[in-house]
Order: sequence, then structure tokens, then C-alpha cells
Amino acid sequence: MTRFQTRQIHVGNVTIGGGAPVSVQTMGNVPTADIPAVLNQIAKAADLGCDLFRIAVPDNEAADALPTLCKKSPLPLIADIHFDYRLAISAIESGIAALRINPGNIGGIDRIQAVVNAARPRRIPIRIGVNGGSLEKDLLQKYGSATPEALVESACTHVKYLEDLDYQEIKISVKASDIPRTLAAYRLLAERVPYPLHLGLTEAGTARRGIVTSAIALSRLLEEGIGDTIRVSLTAPIEEEVRTGIEILRACGLRKPGAWVTSCPTCGRTKVNIQHAAEQISDALESFYRSHPELSPIHVAVMGCIVNGPGEAREADLALCGGDGVFALYQKGQHLTTLPANDAVARLLQLIESEAFSCTHP
Repeated sequence: MTRFQTRQIHVGNVTIGGGAPVSVQTMGNVPTADIPAVLNQIAKAADLGCDLFRIAVPDNEAADALPTLCKKSPLPLIADIHFDYRLAISAIESGIAALRINPGNIGGIDRIQAVVNAARPRRIPIRIGVNGGSLEKDLLQKYGSATPEALVESACTHVKYLEDLDYQEIKISVKASDIPRTLAAYRLLAERVPYPLHLGLTEAGTARRGIVTSAIALSRLLEEGIGDTIRVSLTAPIEEEVRTGIEILRACGLRKPGAWVTSCPTCGRTKVNIQHAAEQISDALESFYRSHPELSPIHVAVMGCIVNGPGEAREADLALCGGDGVFALYQKGQHLTTLPANDAVARLLQLIESEAFSCTHP
């Protein structure tokens, strides 16, 4: 896949643009002033493989929490700033790794210059985050609505502000809440600017709708070589955002494959809880391979009955095939033992962790 070559920036220890791997971002959804709750969310996101974490800084109380959060976070933190440019300066002074500002509400060039002056010594990246729902009034009047052209004009105007201030530590997003405008806006922008692009649909919706629409939009742009960071914005737990973002990158061949778990959709023949077993195994393998990135992930099959179970077991490194309250455990197609359903997952994971297998799938 040929990707647009963008200028390289650094958000903490994460390299963005210039051919660097596409990174996954999420955003906290608890009050930033609640330091333990924020750190708990950051830890969960990091454990799932997230690269960057954004936090809202709406007031001085949130800003006061930043020094501690920046010091204790295992991920680079991005401060999300609206309306009050002084909060951006406070975030920089607290050790934030990057900023997101909204052109529609941050104010005039004098305020932008003040932010740039504070960011320059540490080359803090600034994301120009344009949203369809908060576009400048003059652009809404000019275009009649938040069209792709309006979104891109907003972004390019503020890029020019930063360039005129001799500042190029820039990342840009032009998000709409629907697929057609999002695709059109990012395609226009990618042809006009050399800076890294952060992809996403804004207000994508609840998990069911948001995952589908985000996967369609982001995968299409990524397949066209557009995008350097992504966020799947969901009205759902942040874990869903991170998992979905990572799976989108894997599907596009832009992140190392994770655990390969084949599982059946179940039917009236099933007499074991396939969903529970498959989810347990998937979560455990994700954690295991993050701790052992040198190992090639194996193929595990979790099947509900004898119709397809034995056949899938032959194709997998390890497999569980359901019976009446039991699972038959297979290793490379050979039946090892039959276990009560409640014990089978633990036994399978023991086999993996003891490395009592040789991986056949890269």
C-alpha cells in the first residue's frame, strides 16, 4: 500500500507521519480532575495496545490535574482545548505531549500566537481539529453548511496561521458525522497539505452503528494511503474504541496480526457457551502476545458442535470443540482430552503459556 508521505512529528515517544506506523488514539470519558479514574482508563487503554490518549481540559480544575497525569501516564497525553487558549498554555507548562485545538472556537491569531510561543521550545505538536458541528460562522454562511470544502478551508486557514508563525509541528483532522463528507474532506485535505492527518468520524454513534460506519470510512481512507493516526469515536466504553481501531488497522494490513480466533456463530445444536469461551480466549491471547511480541500468534478455533468442529480443529494450532457441557481439546488436529466446559479455556491457555506448541501461522 502506497501511503501519502507526510511530515514527521513526535507526540511524546510516538512517531507520527513520514511512514511511521499508524497509531491508535482514544479519549477519556471521566472528569479529568478525577485523577485515579483517568489513570485507570489510561492503563486499560495501554493494556489493549492504544498508542495515544486524549483528555478534555475544559477548566482550571482539569488543568490542575495535568502535572500528575502527565507524570504517571504510560501513554503520551493530548490535551483537548476549546474556547480558552490559556488552558492550552497551562497544559504545555504541565508537560502535555500534544494539543488539540478547535479553530471554530479557540479565538483569533493573537491567541494562537500565544499558544505557539508556549509550544515552540518543546516542539509540542498542535492538532487543528475541525468538526462539522463547530465550524466557524463565516464558513457556514459561505458554504451554507459544513460541507467538505468548508471543513478543509477551515483547516487550511489555521494551518496558514501556524505556518506564518514559522511553526510546523502540525497534525490535522476534518471530521464529519457521516461517511460521504468525511471521505470527501480527507481526500481534499490530503492533496493540499503535507502534514499528518488524524482520521475519524465525529460523533459516530453507539457501538453498533459507530463501529460499522467508522470501519467503512477509516478503512477506505487508509487503503488510499490517507491517515497517520485514528480514533474510533463511540458512545461506548473506551475499550471498544481501542479494540475497533486496532482491528481496523489489522484488517488493512497496517498493524501486526493479533491472535487468530475462529469461532462459530452457534445454533440450536450448541450445548456450551461458545461466546464466553471465545471472548475469554481472545482477551487472554491479546494480552499474552502484547507481552510476548517476539512470538508469532497461533490459530485457535472455538467451535460449538461436531458439524464443523473437527474440520476447523485440523486447520488450527489449538481447538476447542463443544459437546454436551464439555469441550474436546485438540492440538494440531489431534484430540488431546475432553474437559468440562468450565475447565477447558484454562487448560487451553496453559498450553499456550507453557509454549507446548510450535506456531504454524505467521
